[in-house]
Amino acid sequence: MRPLYFDYNATTPILPRVYEAMRPYLTEHFGNPGSGHLWGLKAKRGAELAREQVAGLINCAPGEVYFTSCATESDNWALLGLGLARPGAHVVISAIEHPAIVECAAYLERCGARVSRVGVDEQGLVDPAAVRAACASGADLISVMLANNETGALQPVAEIAAWARKQGIPVHSDAAQAVGKVPVDVAALGVDLLTIAGHKLYAPKGVGALYVRQGLELAPLLWGGGQERGRRSGTENVPYMVALGEACALAAEDLPGEMARQRELGRVFLEGLGALDVDWRLYSERAPRLPGTAAVGFKGLNAGDIISGLVVLDVGVSAGAACHGDTTVVSHVLAAMGVPLEYAQGTIRFSWGRPTSQDDVRELVRRLGQALGALA
Repeated sequence: MRPLYFDYNATTPILPRVYEAMRPYLTEHFGNPGSGHLWGLKAKRGAELAREQVAGLINCAPGEVYFTSCATESDNWALLGLGLARPGAHVVISAIEHPAIVECAAYLERCGARVSRVGVDEQGLVDPAAVRAACASGADLISVMLANNETGALQPVAEIAAWARKQGIPVHSDAAQAVGKVPVDVAALGVDLLTIAGHKLYAPKGVGALYVRQGLELAPLLWGGGQERGRRSGTENVPYMVALGEACALAAEDLPGEMARQRELGRVFLEGLGALDVDWRLYSERAPRLPGTAAVGFKGLNAGDIISGLVVLDVGVSAGAACHGDTTVVSHVLAAMGVPLEYAQGTIRFSWGRPTSQDDVRELVRRLGQALGALA
């Protein structure tokens, strides 16, 4: 039985083209980019080309791209670098942010800052009017993700940022799930800070980036040798930077076509689900969504039981609810959306990507039917 991987929102494989781009920087081009000799200069050229490739995908200047170790670091830097860990600071976030934002915001509260959490509607969308209301007494930062990692719902970041810019409030968006999957243009979005995760778009785990709008004051998180133009010290991880750059270049080449292909995979998947004799609902069904994400709640079932059945059938997916004994802990995203427990406790996230074929999707539906049938 061939394995079926449908957990691309958790992580993606390194594509062959990406690996081949980074491989020489693990071997012959191993130099420190801070060194002035041949080995160092070759490494530096690789890093700067990668910076240009990332900038090209999100439409910014290369000098506005800062490489990090991951999206979590980028998110934390965006919040902490603005000096928000102090009494009197006010941060506005959505109720469905990734833990990298949620936990960092909680830390800011412990430091004396005030955090406002804006809810979402039943489709998992933030209302820009609610964000504006939360900022009525002023705000030092708004952070709203671009694409939700659980439901794939695309948030109205551009509308929020357009208003915030007039008020002089900086806006950060965690775009870890969006970059490389849908068009992300920082100029069109109007954001001041934007997070990128390498392992969500076919680069390795351990590399990310933060877009910082030129002119924005952002204090470093890491101090030392002054790499990344004095803002992020530490010897550069050139092979992984090169990999992220190549992954961005690949996305820039064929994004519209790949989006259409993945939307068709979603249509095939939902059509197959409709033929199964089960009660299910698709979350954020009426919202704009990532083309490769479908979060589905199966009524009256337990996500852990469904996943156990799929694991036996060599299928990889993620759950939207964690089960511990007789207790079901629903994700904060589903809770914010007000999903009924009878559906929430049986939530599975299916996500697919570039290597996924229609045959894979049809086989997924067949095995899913088998797993669900065993629970009837």
